[in-house]
Amino acid sequence: MGRASWIADLVRLDGGDQTFTTSATFGVGRRLYGGLIAAQSLAAAGATVDPARLPQSLHAYFIKGGKVGVDVEFVVELTRDGGSFNTRRVTASQGGEAIFEMLVSFHRAEPTTDWQRTGPPSLSLTDATTVTGLPAAWADHFEIRAATDGRDDWPAQPFWFRSREPIEEDPLLRACALTFISDMGLVSSAVPPGPQDSPGPRGAASLDHALWLHRPFDPQQWHHYGAVGVTHSDARGFALGTIQDGDGRLVASTAQESLWRI
Repeated sequence: MGRASWIADLVRLDGGDQTFTTSATFGVGRRLYGGLIAAQSLAAAGATVDPARLPQSLHAYFIKGGKVGVDVEFVVELTRDGGSFNTRRVTASQGGEAIFEMLVSFHRAEPTTDWQRTGPPSLSLTDATTVTGLPAAWADHFEIRAATDGRDDWPAQPFWFRSREPIEEDPLLRACALTFISDMGLVSSAVPPGPQDSPGPRGAASLDHALWLHRPFDPQQWHHYGAVGVTHSDARGFALGTIQDGDGRLVASTAQESLWRI
């Protein structure tokens, strides 16, 4: 067997049955990166489901900022196993304190009409510029192209991305990779318009995150991730995003609300 992919390494969990742990914890500064813990939670949930059932959606709450360098425990609740869908609840904890909760739905593949309504990408790949020297080393798992070099304000939407290295032809692992990157740039997309374009001393942070997986994801191919801010009130900003492949097929949709202390 060849070397495991970067995402396989990141979501390889110790334990079994319904309780898992990991020491793979990193992020921005002292705060755990949300896309990492979401991907690991999806892997924990997937370990309790028939591999023929594919991830359909996930809905997550960031209860408390996770700490870099502290092991995370994942406990999976087998909410329901139905004829077509499986539902799991995953609670992630550090030091016995819950920091993250996620509901995940898995679906038995069903042949049906393939239809979508979506416009062209807001940034063409030919007009995008390679982003180099990213401030977060873990982001280098992906090749990124954005409207500008963007090192000072990255992650910012829209951008194109693809995995730098091959990822196993495993639908769960590929869904974990998509989950990993789905948390990039949504907080900055929810910034309110006007001169107050940055968070204050108490910062900005994700409150909850949702991902719907519509079609298979090939991480070696270029994908466009575009999000727009929808509303901002009560110190909370909301953004919606779409992930399209190079042919314009809608692969996934995202939604996130973030806390902005301006």
